[in-house]
Amino acid sequence: MRLAILSREPRSYSTQRLKIAALDAGHQVRILDTLRFAIDLTDDEPDLHYSGNQLSDYDAVLPRVGASVTYFGTAVVRQFEQMDVYTPNTSAGIRNSRDKLHAHQILARHHIGMPATTFVRDRADILPAIERVGGAPVVIKLLEGTQGIGVMLAPDLVVAQAMIETLQATRQNVLIQEFVKESSGTDVRAFVVGDRVVGAMRRTSKGDDFRSNLHRGGKSESIQLEPAYEDAAVRSAQIMGLRVAGVDLLESDRGPLVMEVNSSPGLQGIERATDRDIARIIVDFVDNQVAFPELDVRQRLSVSLGSGVAELLVREDGAFVGRPLGESGLDDRDITVLTVQRGTKVIPTPKRSMVLEANDRLLCFGNLEEMRDMIPKRRPRRRKLPKPPRDESVSDQS
Repeated sequence: MRLAILSREPRSYSTQRLKIAALDAGHQVRILDTLRFAIDLTDDEPDLHYSGNQLSDYDAVLPRVGASVTYFGTAVVRQFEQMDVYTPNTSAGIRNSRDKLHAHQILARHHIGMPATTFVRDRADILPAIERVGGAPVVIKLLEGTQGIGVMLAPDLVVAQAMIETLQATRQNVLIQEFVKESSGTDVRAFVVGDRVVGAMRRTSKGDDFRSNLHRGGKSESIQLEPAYEDAAVRSAQIMGLRVAGVDLLESDRGPLVMEVNSSPGLQGIERATDRDIARIIVDFVDNQVAFPELDVRQRLSVSLGSGVAELLVREDGAFVGRPLGESGLDDRDITVLTVQRGTKVIPTPKRSMVLEANDRLLCFGNLEEMRDMIPKRRPRRRKLPKPPRDESVSDQS
């Protein structure tokens, strides 16, 4: 395999570990500076130039796109995608995960458990927003912060309002987030590769700092995740369009709560905590996937006139419930079922003998007119009751 590693920091621990792992596995590997690319759109086919020369052929690219070069970095990754070069992390996934608000919007749509979060701009909306997430103490996060920078804890309403107004006055966008008291100065980093968690660690904050990031002096220990936490981590990464990701979770009384999905997770902390060769696991995964470039299914399958991709709901009172897929009549209507989502599980290329259940969601390709009357209607918005206020004691959330 010919592997390119995109990185602005060729001597960093993570970049070097990936390079050594690839070389040890017998692959050809080169570290390429993200900002030295030129995107070539002058010919019939998409192309890239590097340091003034046409880029050599690569089988796969591992992006390590830093926050400061997100726009150009994701444009380069997107060009690799157009050239059918495999990348475990899509350009859209990197871009979505880098914007905390966008990431929360995507995860909330897919019913991923998260701390209650809100985003406001008008001064009059600040206090109601704080009450919606459960009242003070409250966590305030800058949208562009990394490694615990830009994450603050406001102990009461007066301080919270003052902090938010000050940040907004300096043109900073902030999230207002529930403070999860029972996290008790800890969080969990789950390292996802493909469809599994390959390593997990619990991070504990240093002293009175409520943030548990290792970059802020926190300590870590290897842990075995419970199935619910592993499932939340894998689903979150895949929903974002990432096959290599660090997913940060809080351990709460109501189960795992996802705080962030990191598209360029560092390897040093997780490898030292778990004593596992995570870099080699990543390289082996990429090697096994190079024949399968990332595709935008809706874009590719919507080319033919009158056909497209849609999600169909098996209604509780519908004719599909209790019937095998092969007897549903979808074949006769030129509709092919690509996947079935049942709860949190996604079943690819389901067998015709599979018996459909109420609330199954079928991802289908076929005649759009035939599918129109089967597409689930928009769910009515439910009215939310305000959360009861909490006491004023303070713990941890990073």
